[in-house]
Amino acid sequence: MSTLLAIWRILCVIGMVVRGLWLAGVVMPRRDVAGRRAIVQRWSVRMLRCLGVEVNVSGSAHPGAVLMVANHVSWLDIPALHASAPQARFVSKSAIAHWPLLGRLARAGGTLFIERERKRDALRVVHEVADALRQADAVAVFPEGTTGDGHGVLPFHANLLQAAITTGTVVQPVVLRYSEPGHAVSIAAQYTGGTTLMQSLMKVCRARGLVVDVRFLPPEPTGELDRRALAETLRERVAAELQAIDSAT
Repeated sequence: MSTLLAIWRILCVIGMVVRGLWLAGVVMPRRDVAGRRAIVQRWSVRMLRCLGVEVNVSGSAHPGAVLMVANHVSWLDIPALHASAPQARFVSKSAIAHWPLLGRLARAGGTLFIERERKRDALRVVHEVADALRQADAVAVFPEGTTGDGHGVLPFHANLLQAAITTGTVVQPVVLRYSEPGHAVSIAAQYTGGTTLMQSLMKVCRARGLVVDVRFLPPEPTGELDRRALAETLRERVAAELQAIDSAT
């Protein structure tokens, strides 16, 4: 039954990707900002529904300019955040830009791409993020720089936080937590090690009762903190919230 369920879900995903390409290429260019955000949100909600993922949201995204900082567990993080904060633009690794179909969808969503292997590229992206914040955009980043297993939080890289400090923009921690029946921390959602995107997709499509909790914590003013101190403060807040979830389950 799990194989049949996975096949059905994959067919639904293919349909959603095709629909997404049509929306990105034909419909979104004709809409204003609010219209494009509504399309992104609806598409993300439906994609997660196709995958059998339920989204629970607590708190709310800070209105206007904000740098959202989230822990990173899965490729599901982006649709989960877009379902709850469709205004967010993401900073993602440059390899995603070259993924078939998905790269085009990411570009349509205003994603900023960074070559993590090149230290100099971080400076370019900091400037791009700062420009977006000055235009009152919301930008979301995953400062761990890679995906974790969902049990804890890896060290936060501080480079991109400089954009918020330079522009005096608040930073909002966002906590992502995946669970499934029998596992307080989902195994199906984990996207670590040598797991390929297709292998991860199959794990998600076979899973039942997968839930992602998206928690928007109160924003953190940049104040007088330097970027490393700010990174540590944000990491501690995200880690503390994950611990609080563990204690409650």
